[in-house]
Amino acid sequence: MKKIKHTCSSNNKAFGLALQALVVLSRNTSRCPSSDIADYLCSEATLIRRIMAKLAQENILEVREGRDGGYRLKLPPESITFADIYLALQVEDSLCEGMLDSTGDHPWGLQMNDVFSDMVTEMKQSMLDVMKQYTIAELANGLIKKD
Repeated sequence: MKKIKHTCSSNNKAFGLALQALVVLSRNTSRCPSSDIADYLCSEATLIRRIMAKLAQENILEVREGRDGGYRLKLPPESITFADIYLALQVEDSLCEGMLDSTGDHPWGLQMNDVFSDMVTEMKQSMLDVMKQYTIAELANGLIKKD
């Protein structure tokens, strides 16, 4: 059986990197520079800085610039949910957006767009409800159940 390759938009990648970076920060009491986080995640420091800037804007991270600078969690990891990160990064689900993009401005397309819009709203809410159940602390401690 052939494996299906899944592709992620850059926003979805940013979400995954953000979760991992927050786990790294949850294990450090001191500030952690973006270069250290990037090395740990085998990623690019500029990408990590862009992600961290968004999380700092949402008061999830504390940032200090300069030689002794870096990032530190502003909130306890037990209180940061996956939904908080998802919303801070404004990640869009490519499946949902693709559904809406597939409709046109002709009568059938407009009708389908209305139906798809309702479905997309429900799907996004369901996804947020699930994400609210998981915290950075649980991810850091390996407490998230694998089914």
